[in-house]
Amino acid sequence: MKTVLVVDDDFMVAKVHSGYVARTPGFTVVGVAHTGADALQAAQQLKPDLVLLDIYLPDMDGLAVLQELRSSQGDTDVIVISAANDVDTVRRAMRGGVLHYLIKPFNYSALFDQLRHFATLDEKLDRLAVAGQADVDQVFGARPRGATSLPKGLTEQTAELVERVMREHPEGLSATECAQLTELSRVSARRYLEHFTETGKSEVTLKYGGTGRPERRYKWLTT
Repeated sequence: MKTVLVVDDDFMVAKVHSGYVARTPGFTVVGVAHTGADALQAAQQLKPDLVLLDIYLPDMDGLAVLQELRSSQGDTDVIVISAANDVDTVRRAMRGGVLHYLIKPFNYSALFDQLRHFATLDEKLDRLAVAGQADVDQVFGARPRGATSLPKGLTEQTAELVERVMREHPEGLSATECAQLTELSRVSARRYLEHFTETGKSEVTLKYGGTGRPERRYKWLTT
């Protein structure tokens, strides 16, 4: 389980974000802080894998918290979650080494994508003994040559999740089954499945039942 510290001055927002984390397989909330000082103390005591950090805190700027975390908790990763949307703040957060920057408000799927992306990166790094350039490119998010952009509304992280589920079910699966396994909506799951079919990465077959439309089943094409 990846442990998460949620930092937000708004008690209700912190509760919502904690609920989002709890809904995500493989993640658990180990602490909640509402001030910068409490965040630093909790990080020192709990040593979380990930901190969800707000910028607007009552006692100190979230970027100051980030700087302190970087100097005292080097193994803790940070995703900024804030209403602050000015370019200077985003730039300073990036230079501080955050994994991502989510602007409030957002829905569960946006945070889900980033949590899964964090877990995937961690798994990739754990598997590496010596990193080649291709491995480093994947970790840093560089797009391999020849890769095609995803259609608007689809994300790389969720595409990787759907691909992994398809590979784990070589017999094929329906959009409903894919949605259940990935915790996406059926509509979202089908968009990714259809994209893979259109780009030649998967094939679709029709399964006929007693009545109604035939069920579309998607099978990953091993390459």
